[in-house]
Amino acid sequence: TGSRSSTSSSVVTDYSLLLWTLCSVLLPVLITVWCSFQRSRRQMLIRDIFRKSKHDWHYTDLFGQPSYCCVCAQHILQGAFCNCCGLRVSEGCLKKADQRFHCKEIMMSSSGAHSSMPHHWIRGNVPLCSCCMVCKQQCGTQPKLCDYRCVWCQYTVHDDCMMDYLKTQKCTFGEFRDLIIPPYYLSTINQMRKEKRTDYEKVAPYCRKHWMPVIVLANTRSGNNMGETLLGEFKILLNPVQVFDLSKITPAKALQLCTLLPCNAVRVLVCGGDGTVGWVLDAIDEMKIKGQERYIPQVAILPLGTGNDLSNTLGWGAGYAGEVPVEQILQNVMEADGIKLDRWKVQVTNKGYYNLRKPKVFTMNNYFSIGPDALMALNFHAHREKTPSLFSSRIINKAVYFFYGTKDCLVQECKDLNKKVELELDGERIELPNLEGIIVLNIGYWGGGCRLWEGVGDEPYPLARHDDGLLEVVGVHGSFHCAQIQVKLANPVRLGQAHTVRLILKSSKMPMQVDGEPWAQGPCTVTITHKTHALMLYHSGEQTDDDTSSSSEEDRRRELTDED
Repeated sequence: TGSRSSTSSSVVTDYSLLLWTLCSVLLPVLITVWCSFQRSRRQMLIRDIFRKSKHDWHYTDLFGQPSYCCVCAQHILQGAFCNCCGLRVSEGCLKKADQRFHCKEIMMSSSGAHSSMPHHWIRGNVPLCSCCMVCKQQCGTQPKLCDYRCVWCQYTVHDDCMMDYLKTQKCTFGEFRDLIIPPYYLSTINQMRKEKRTDYEKVAPYCRKHWMPVIVLANTRSGNNMGETLLGEFKILLNPVQVFDLSKITPAKALQLCTLLPCNAVRVLVCGGDGTVGWVLDAIDEMKIKGQERYIPQVAILPLGTGNDLSNTLGWGAGYAGEVPVEQILQNVMEADGIKLDRWKVQVTNKGYYNLRKPKVFTMNNYFSIGPDALMALNFHAHREKTPSLFSSRIINKAVYFFYGTKDCLVQECKDLNKKVELELDGERIELPNLEGIIVLNIGYWGGGCRLWEGVGDEPYPLARHDDGLLEVVGVHGSFHCAQIQVKLANPVRLGQAHTVRLILKSSKMPMQVDGEPWAQGPCTVTITHKTHALMLYHSGEQTDDDTSSSSEEDRRRELTDED
């Protein structure tokens, strides 16, 4: 009997232990599942509110600065903010904010088309460095919702200074009035189009002679993924109708806005890498084909890519990482000078004159190459296609390039290139030394900031120009030679300048690239001829290289302006 009772008690103990073990394992799991369900349900409700709202709401788990809900005036760490007007609300006040506050009107009824606009005041959360337009004292120093900000002109006013006359005063759109498309403008243009009138210049806001509306095209997938943040900042400063996300709309469609604006007045700011700039310039070429030459805009660049050689050549810098305020970027766009950029046609015809396969045709803005740098670009491109999420940082991208360059130093996959190709410059054949790569340049910079044609040393060479209809052709001895050139320890092999370049690949398969778009190519003939000019904007305030190179770029730009 004693043994039976001890056995039953041990069984009960085992069951109790098993029960407690199950509870200790299942309870956290059930709590986690319940929390996940509640979070997903909450996110669905928030997304439903976002979808129906006129505001451009975005949810954040942590605001970057002290913030207060515009409805309940309570301090909030997380919640939603509007990318257009800057409202910030807690999660529970979203519906009330939608009902109580209007967002920026991107278009106004035609009844107010030619009249000025009143201020659109938003209370609270003003920038800490702002100044009251009435008393000229600093705003944003007091807690809670004590100050006002106009979503158009960005003027800020103290609560105590907000008098009745300020509430009825007309808005002048502030510092960037020359760049903003007013809400009443597009409605007026729509009415004029119905009347089949095209004299849009007569509707220029405030009767200003120097109105130069800007269109912002941002690629949210470029380089360091700053495009999403920039979109919101530009929408707050400008009319949201001027700001486009290229992951949602093509440049060709976005640029149709130019046809609703005065001729030869529009400026386009491209936020992305050199590939994004080429995409936009291709869309502008399509406008020319459609007979829309008079609406062609001038193009500025905010470099978000990895190499950014075209941006560097035009004075916009080697890469943007948020160090310059968006307000300063818009000021630079206003002050930039117009300049021309040569664009080239690259035709790749497979070997044999009677080959039935259609030739490949590319448009080149920066450079064409065959050899080690094209091989690095090809390997990088293949790696990025497999795991695109890893390539969200400019530093990581350059590290991958360095890895493949080091690998090629050991393997030398492109050796004896001079035995495999023939080079002709303006119809004259060039005798090639022992090379592994040939690079055809249209712009001054190559390889992420290296001035390849000028090189180093005292040997005089004319500066490479991007507007003279000439191409510079150089050779390299390998990946290690490319690295030496980039750190200014060696010069490339200068092969000459020409208006037309012809390269014949006689045998084997070699890596080629045009502006960072690489591929492996068999025997073929590559012909590079001038295609057209692009209207670009040159920013003379950016020092992109040493003082001598920068001053030379500035002198060259002045010479071009004098010629024009």
